[in-house]
Amino acid sequence: MGERFIGIDIGGTKCAVVLGDENAHILGKIKFKTTTVTETLSQMMKFTESFMEPEVKAIGISCGGPLDDKEGVILSPPNLQGWDRIPITQLLTKQFHVPVYLKNDADACAIAEWKYGAGRGCRNVIFLTFGTGMGAGLILNGGLYSGTCNMAGEIGHMRIYEKGHIGYGKEGSFEGYCSGGGIAQYGLGDARVLHEKALAGDQAAIRLFEKIGEDLGKGVAVLLDLLNPEVVIIGSIYTRAREFMEPSMQKVLKKEALQANLESARIVPSQLGEQLGDMAALGVASYG
Repeated sequence: MGERFIGIDIGGTKCAVVLGDENAHILGKIKFKTTTVTETLSQMMKFTESFMEPEVKAIGISCGGPLDDKEGVILSPPNLQGWDRIPITQLLTKQFHVPVYLKNDADACAIAEWKYGAGRGCRNVIFLTFGTGMGAGLILNGGLYSGTCNMAGEIGHMRIYEKGHIGYGKEGSFEGYCSGGGIAQYGLGDARVLHEKALAGDQAAIRLFEKIGEDLGKGVAVLLDLLNPEVVIIGSIYTRAREFMEPSMQKVLKKEALQANLESARIVPSQLGEQLGDMAALGVASYG
């Protein structure tokens, strides 16, 4: 039996504790609702205990930010009410006596796609969440880049319009147009409903996805020219509705990005799909 790892995925509505091997093959998983801090932590401890065995080498935690990954502290994420300065790695280390690591969800997903998914074999990888919000995880020169104060990759805060939708607390932001929250502001339904309409041939929904693809292209062009990655991996909404966004995104990229940077990069959907959250947490455990 080889090394094993435990991953904990903390979300605003649900959490999961997973057991995996060194290749992130999932050997066990328990899902539970996110409720109060006390109850959620209690459930987390109980389910982690059920997976503990001598072969477990580390625990990894993926959680929405802000957080301090160096100190292992969750710092009041907007989707986790009451989680104010929770020393999560200290709590788990004290209980289980193995190393515990914490990363924000964008960084954790970047690690997972780099190690196990569409970024395997690459040294420069960008992962875009494109889910409820918009953030980027950055693998640069073969390692995770999180910045001076752990805030690198906050591409959703970039302004792409002077006025308009609000995302990340800023009017006209990239997140205000390329995220679940941003898409809902158009008034045609959330991203899932919009996708269903587009699949059914609704022309208004199809045109809106084309517009979203154009805005996505604006943000990706900045990343291509700034960081010159080998691959940009886009999750969640793009993974599901790529066919409606890719043509307009590519059109903008050809106009906005440097040709050499565009030609040297692949732009692809997440390869890990529905398992991404679980494998992200396991990736944090094995990456350290």
